[in-house]
Amino acid sequence: MSDRRYTRNDLKSELPDAHFIDGARHKAVGRETFPTIDPSTEETLTQIARGRDADIDLAVTAADRAMKGEWRDMTPAERGRLMFRLADALEAEAERFALLETLDVGKPVKESLGDVRGVCATIRYNAGAADKMEGSTIPLGPGFVDFTVLEPVGVTAHIVPWNYPLGMVARSVAPAFAAGCATVVKPAEQSPLTALAFAELCHKVGFPPGVVNVVAGYGEEAGAALVAHPMVRGITFTGSVATGRKIYMNAAQGLKPAVLELGGKNPMIVLDDADLERAAFDAIDGAFGNSGQVCSSSSRFLLQHSIAEEFLDRLAQNAKKLGVGPGLDNLDLGPLVSKEQYDKVQSYLAAGRSSGARVRLGGGRPPALDRGYFIAPTIIDRVDAGNVLAREEIFGPVAVAQLFDTIDEAKALANGLGYGLVSGVYSRDISRALTLARDLEAGSVWINGWFIGGVQAPTGGIKESGIGRERGLPGIRNYLSIKNVGIRL
Repeated sequence: MSDRRYTRNDLKSELPDAHFIDGARHKAVGRETFPTIDPSTEETLTQIARGRDADIDLAVTAADRAMKGEWRDMTPAERGRLMFRLADALEAEAERFALLETLDVGKPVKESLGDVRGVCATIRYNAGAADKMEGSTIPLGPGFVDFTVLEPVGVTAHIVPWNYPLGMVARSVAPAFAAGCATVVKPAEQSPLTALAFAELCHKVGFPPGVVNVVAGYGEEAGAALVAHPMVRGITFTGSVATGRKIYMNAAQGLKPAVLELGGKNPMIVLDDADLERAAFDAIDGAFGNSGQVCSSSSRFLLQHSIAEEFLDRLAQNAKKLGVGPGLDNLDLGPLVSKEQYDKVQSYLAAGRSSGARVRLGGGRPPALDRGYFIAPTIIDRVDAGNVLAREEIFGPVAVAQLFDTIDEAKALANGLGYGLVSGVYSRDISRALTLARDLEAGSVWINGWFIGGVQAPTGGIKESGIGRERGLPGIRNYLSIKNVGIRL
């Protein structure tokens, strides 16, 4: 990918600022707005329509109407062809979407371009599976024919986070499309631009009105109203544990299924026989990619004593080379998404310093950047198991290291938290790694690599990291209901 620098003039289209409901832009019913901020400059990009109950009701009603109209009558193959057309259209506009994403959340343009291409792959995967979700026959005996039919669950709600705004929309909306559901998306208030632009693109390529609706706004207003709406029949949410609990409790009131991914404090376990060059290389992207704002980041390094210093030296040398700056400058790391997130990470760093942990690298704002929500890549060691840095998800470019002697100690550290999203093991002995992997409490275990997987591989957490799985064929099944049909001959 090109490392060229960009300017705001490279984005030659207006910034989307209104809800997209029933195939058209809509101002908020109450005419309220809220700002979306460029985290690289701390300047307001534009004012966005602020959704509340009335806006959500318009969107859900439009989606319900779509479920009963043209969208319902489309064959799965026709839905798939429409989704392929959407992927082609998005690919043709990849740079525009990437620039929108970069302005809204700060990540380097080359990362945003990679994200858009990943979205195209997600749409195409689900498009190809749309006509392959099959029922089954049930052997009741010679006097009966019994079979199952897979049907869309109905209108689905998609509450997406700000770290991969467009990617997280596609991760749940694409399988919902494949299943035949109509959707209402509530993007994070920090990052609504690409979700709104995506809805307009869906309409442009031929999706019937009401199949995709986007209402911008705050979680406690638009998000809560969306979860509670009686016409919503399925919910997908990615975000914090605290918010996930609220959504799950509210969904239960309407007996609505919910898929929740709720973050992690993921251990990368490096054993004494690991390929340290490989592990330290992977740890750079694992810990600092997207400025550490990744649920599945390698935010905890669990290191066997004998190799700890060598690993941390290699990691620090690699991390020192990372360029930090505005997303349009197209370096390695951009800013954090908001002042709220910046202040949160700074508070963790202050707590770490006061706890006696050692900052080996970074530890605050890069001195050359006097505005924007920037944090330098940070490595902290001498962190004990009770330290807040070792127990809580920081969601910034901050990696902490803990040491162990035995495999049992490594397992106890890895499994000792409420989280259970991802664990990783580095060892040249695959039998040793697989034996350890069997005992790790996580929805995914990666061996000798980080961020292993793709749109085909199911992902999700256990314990406080969530419920259910997204991506792959299980991701489509979230949006399908099984109907049994029995016939007496």
